[in-house]
Amino acid sequence: MPIKLTTPISEEEIRKLKVGDEVLLSGTIVTARDQAHKLMVEEKPDFIREYLKDSVIYHCGPVVKKNDDGSWSFVAAGPTTSSREEPYQADVICEYQVRGVIGKGGMGPKTAEGLKKCGAVYFHAVGGAGSLIAKRVKKVKTVFKLEEFGTPEAFWVIEVEDFPVVVTMDAHGNSLHKQILEKSEAKAKELMGL
Repeated sequence: MPIKLTTPISEEEIRKLKVGDEVLLSGTIVTARDQAHKLMVEEKPDFIREYLKDSVIYHCGPVVKKNDDGSWSFVAAGPTTSSREEPYQADVICEYQVRGVIGKGGMGPKTAEGLKKCGAVYFHAVGGAGSLIAKRVKKVKTVFKLEEFGTPEAFWVIEVEDFPVVVTMDAHGNSLHKQILEKSEAKAKELMGL
């Protein structure tokens, strides 16, 4: 049975999660990719701070459409590869008190340490299901840096409902990605007789 979480999420709630937990996430989250992470680390902008505290960053370059009334809708919202944010993610988590990061592919040791230190988790979303995931985006609340960064790199502040994710890195230093890599390497060595 999936765990239901709604932002804002307390550090205490996040620290109860373990690798393998299935979660249905609701509430306000923020998309952020390369340019957004670089900006958050180098300039520490205040405009995004209130949306990130006790919330979740989604590594996503959405496909959006502008509606006749001027509002926005997500057409596709699949996760992008998270490893590109490894140089920045731990600093962003701690600086902005982020409780979770959604993406695909996992992250490295620096992020794992940041998750543990500051009380956050990495959520894995299903790649290749962008149009299905977009149905979980109920509303675009606002967008920042659209003109400057373009659609995929802008900060999209969205409201989601029952967004399906799995905890693959927890706040206790456990990483499903690391475990699978170690087992795969051991099996490869065994198969090659090394």
